[in-house]
Amino acid sequence: MMERACVLLLRPAKRWRTNVPRLQDIYRATVVAALTEKFDYSNVSQVPEITKVSVNVGLGEAVQNAKVIEGAQKTLEAIVGQKSVIARAKTSIAGFKLREGMPIGVFVTLRRDRMWEFLDRLISVALPRVKDFRGVNPRAFDGNGNYNLGIKEQIVFPEVSVDRIDKVKGMNISIATSAVADEEGRELLRLLGMPFRQ
Repeated sequence: MMERACVLLLRPAKRWRTNVPRLQDIYRATVVAALTEKFDYSNVSQVPEITKVSVNVGLGEAVQNAKVIEGAQKTLEAIVGQKSVIARAKTSIAGFKLREGMPIGVFVTLRRDRMWEFLDRLISVALPRVKDFRGVNPRAFDGNGNYNLGIKEQIVFPEVSVDRIDKVKGMNISIATSAVADEEGRELLRLLGMPFRQ
């Protein structure tokens, strides 16, 4: 027993992480205080935060050409830095020649550091590269503080090389927050730098 106690004492203490994502650092340093002041929260746990980000690429043409899925997977994984999952049809639809279990898209769910890093690249790099960009729709909330955004071309991300893609595809980005109302979610994203349209 004594030997085990000595080993525990000799083990180095855990160090705090020094490589906190930039956007998460901004959230902790300024956004929490600003939201607390605006909405008069009595507890820090009431302050809304981003819980996860889902990125989805729908591929209707995968019904005729299954190789499209492979290309979309590689592109999505290059953008988000995480392995993607193939979405399969839940029901058969004869009009679309779709059978249950056929691949119809790819998606990925980001949490923690990867979520913050992706959001930072989306807000500061990708969205400003959109042609004729005037801001994102400020009303695309679902009633519970979660935001949905559609991008028509994946080439706005610098990780995607135009030479390596076979076809330009769009993607849907869903940002889930712990906010209870759209106004709180909108203010959270605005303070993080989301360029909402005036």
